[in-house]
Formats: sequence, structure tokens, C-alpha cells
Amino acid sequence: MEKLPTNGRARCRALFTTHAEYSDISPMQYDAAYRWLEETGLLDSSDDILPTGQRVFRAVVSTGDISWFPDADLHVRDPTELPIDAGRAAGALGLSELQAYQEIHAAWGKVDTAKRSRIGAAGEAGLVDLLSTSTTARVEHVAAHSDGCGYDVAVLAGRHSLHIEAKATTRRNRLPLFLTRREYEVMRHDPSWQLVVLRLTDELAVNAVGSVDSNWIEKQVPDDQGPYGRWESCRIDVPPDQVVSGIPRLAPVLASGASPLLAG
Repeated sequence: MEKLPTNGRARCRALFTTHAEYSDISPMQYDAAYRWLEETGLLDSSDDILPTGQRVFRAVVSTGDISWFPDADLHVRDPTELPIDAGRAAGALGLSELQAYQEIHAAWGKVDTAKRSRIGAAGEAGLVDLLSTSTTARVEHVAAHSDGCGYDVAVLAGRHSLHIEAKATTRRNRLPLFLTRREYEVMRHDPSWQLVVLRLTDELAVNAVGSVDSNWIEKQVPDDQGPYGRWESCRIDVPPDQVVSGIPRLAPVLASGASPLLAG
């Protein structure tokens, strides 16, 4: 990456495959490395102001098949908790433990945000489909035209109406969710509000539906410590024993032949 901008691919290949200083790199390894640089887009960002080591390290952790990366927020909470493979890669690229830790979380945050958006949209759409074919109520996908209501789906059925905030995940061993301040405030004041969690398959199909009690949620959120500080979003890791199968509050308006995922 450092030599390509001024030498070009052909000259660099000749240099790395014939010069004694780089004799530890075979032509096959050079070609494989060049393909990887192309696939990760690193060759398209030659004007990036970040040092080469940082850019390569970030690409490695965000595009590689690394078992611990999806849960980096849980497993790498401090520079001293760097996984062995990450520590070795950081050392080879000239990064300190602190720099590696920062790069891991910068990459994880970007990947996780994009992934949550995609999974969240699929979960909402899947829930709307389930509700539309399983209830006698009118179903509105509120979040499709407004994200300021504090919930995603409205099930309108008189005194059995429900305002559903949907949270989806593809994870099997954890159920983390992010709650905005707006969603929290609506939860506190709207008795029809209900948090519904959906587990999706890798193909983003709904395979489990559950409900979480609002009183339990209220006990988990942080407090504003002073008049000049206010939390706007928080993460809650929901333990399995706090999830009730299905959406019990919709039982009175479920149609015959309703999806068993909703009935619990």
C-alpha cells in the first residue's frame, strides 16, 4: 500500500517477488494480498489520511471471519483484553494495544450499526406480516412513515390496541437491544406500549417472538445524574428469563389459525 501509489502494480510485483529484502513473500502470496486489498477497498482509498497500519488493521477486523468480533463490545472492554490474534496483528502493523483497542471498537461500531439497521428493518417487516395475517385488528407500520412516535407498529382493536416497539436480532446467545429516550418516555406514559423482541434466522426470517415487561425495562435504564446531563440512548442486555413467549396482550384479537409465534 505504501509503494503502490508511486510504483504501480507491475513494478511492485517485480519488487516484492525478486528483491532479496522481500524474499519471504512468494508471488502467490503477493497476488493473494493484492486481491485482498482490492476486495476490502483499501486500494480505492489511497488518499486516506490514516496511517497504513491503522487502515489495514481496521479492514482486517471488520471484513475477516473473526469469531470474537460480533461480540467485541462484550469481550474487548479494555486494551488489556485484546484477543491474541488481534494483539499479534497489531504488533506486526506497528499499533499499540490502545490503538488496536480503539480500531476494534471503531470498526465494530460501524459494522454493528449497519447490521442492526438491516436486521431491525427485516424484523419490523416480518412482524407486520405476521400480525396482518394473524389478527382481526387493523395493523399499521408506523415506523415506515414516522420514527418519532416511540413505537414501530400499531395494532388497532379498541381496548385491545397495542403500540409495539420491535427489536430484532440474529444472535442466539445474546439479546442486546438499544432503547432511545423517546421510546422510553413513551413506554412510561403509554399503557398500550409493548416491547416485542424477534429472533431472526440468518436469512432474516422471523423464527421466534417474545415480549418484555415494561416494569423490568424501567429498572434497567440509567439515571440522569445532574441538570446538565441526559441520556439519549442506552443498551439493555435482556436475559432469557425476562422474555415471555409470543405477545400475550394480543390474545383477544388473534384470529383462528394465527401464527403460533404470536400465541406463544
